[in-house]
Amino acid sequence: MNIFEKLAARAAQPPQDDAVAGFGTVSGVPAGIGSLGGASDVKRTARTHTGQVPTDFVTPVAVDETQRRIVAMAASVLLRYPEEDFLSHLDVVQDQLDQLPMALATDFMGFIDAARTAGLRALQEHYVETFDQRRRCSLFLSYYAVGDTRQRGMAILSFSQQLESFGFQLAENELPDHLCVVLEALGLAEGEDHARAVEMLASYREGIEVLRAALSQQDSPYVRLIVAVCKALPKVDAETAQKYVDLIRTGPPAEMVGIADLPFPTAQPDLV
Repeated sequence: MNIFEKLAARAAQPPQDDAVAGFGTVSGVPAGIGSLGGASDVKRTARTHTGQVPTDFVTPVAVDETQRRIVAMAASVLLRYPEEDFLSHLDVVQDQLDQLPMALATDFMGFIDAARTAGLRALQEHYVETFDQRRRCSLFLSYYAVGDTRQRGMAILSFSQQLESFGFQLAENELPDHLCVVLEALGLAEGEDHARAVEMLASYREGIEVLRAALSQQDSPYVRLIVAVCKALPKVDAETAQKYVDLIRTGPPAEMVGIADLPFPTAQPDLV
């Protein structure tokens, strides 16, 4: 039974009670959270007047389509808010790690160990503090491209159209630009659709890198998951690297006038 079948089976089961290991906070950080730091293969950062800008990016790991789909689906599951059945999801993901290269399996195992040590309630608290209260840790990819501007609606529509072109159906309460949704679509897509989904996610790489840097700076175990995703994506090119530096220095765009030269890919390239 693969990860997709097991997750479907888990969803049909009632949630289990969870022991609250490591519940509590120290200096505002839940116990058991924050001891991992960044990934070992990400070089130290150089400080400038605008903050820390990494001097290098995560080294890609060679994966085939099946392995990338496992990475995407596992990250999608683990990056969601940890509900009552979250610890059972950790077991499902761990069962699939022997199918991944060691460099990727280690990242997932690092997060899984930290999550089990912290316990459900501490992890829930950390999740809210991290992803709901810190803009640089936003899981909504359109935010990094257009900020909170009038173009946000068009960006979200573009996400929806691209996901539909892969045959992916959104749930009623899902927003298409959420990283977990895009990763799920990548995990389900096969063949040509998979290649297009990889291209779509890679086109938002600078925002993902900002997220990775922010999680690393606060020593969040969630950085392990973002690092794993980055390892399964193509190498960062010079243009994307410059976009990342500009984004981390200036932040997302402020209000922009007009819709020419849209700063995000669309399912309709001729749209202006």
